[in-house]
Amino acid sequence: MRVDIVTIFPDYFGPRQADGGAGGFGPLGVSLIGKAAARGDIDFQVHDLRLWATDVHHTVDDTPFGGGPGMVMKPDVWGAALDAVLAAAEPASPGQPGAPVGPARLVVPTPSGMPFTQDLAAAYAAERHLVFACGRYEGIDGRVVADARSRMTVDEVSIGDYVLAGGEAAVVVIVEAVCRLLPGVLGNERSVSDDSFGGGSGAMRGLLEGPVYTRPRSWRGLEVPAVLLSGDHAAIARYQRDEALRHTAVTRPDLVRRLAVVPGGLDAKDRRVLFEAGFPVDGENMAH
Repeated sequence: MRVDIVTIFPDYFGPRQADGGAGGFGPLGVSLIGKAAARGDIDFQVHDLRLWATDVHHTVDDTPFGGGPGMVMKPDVWGAALDAVLAAAEPASPGQPGAPVGPARLVVPTPSGMPFTQDLAAAYAAERHLVFACGRYEGIDGRVVADARSRMTVDEVSIGDYVLAGGEAAVVVIVEAVCRLLPGVLGNERSVSDDSFGGGSGAMRGLLEGPVYTRPRSWRGLEVPAVLLSGDHAAIARYQRDEALRHTAVTRPDLVRRLAVVPGGLDAKDRRVLFEAGFPVDGENMAH
């Protein structure tokens, strides 16, 4: 997968190179994702938007038409940047060695976008080329997205109901969620199917994970639950699901409601556990 990131703060993603890009990829260059990049499984390219500004001050923003506070990022600078980034991902000619990266999908983090979900992360993981546009100030001129949609898939995406200073932090969140789904990135592929919000067939599908434990068995007077030491795999699986049900009911009751209406989402034991926890989910008797 190729991941291009366009930003006015390339240093956010690592030390500056001579060409204005980032070298170490900062938070994306560590842990398993960093190792995947080092192997060549992920090709990160970070670009300084100001390289496409044409005035002496490298201006990337201007006052908004119609008035209002703040500044808006200029369409001519963004258009030139995206044109160059997309062109760089393709061979110069059909006879040049190496295959094209493939059609790009542009992702624009913005508080006004659609919610970023695990399903969307999985869809992005199936792409060969993602381009991220990191907005700042009051956002990017709306014509940039309109123009880009004429030649590629464009998603305006929100990682939560709050406002950040810019899109860089959101890009790190999205890229990490996406890249950990790529084949070979995680050491244990079961980790994906058992994820909270996972779309696989794991027992925790649709639930938040409950608490987890490791050695020592006793710590500050607190013991690891005995069932986890029993070796009874069926009992352990049931215990872990029960804990996940209780935790999800308290933290994200909306997810329990969703499971309650999905055929096979909750069995009789699940419903009994939820009822005993104070979250009945039968019929219209839905707590909280």
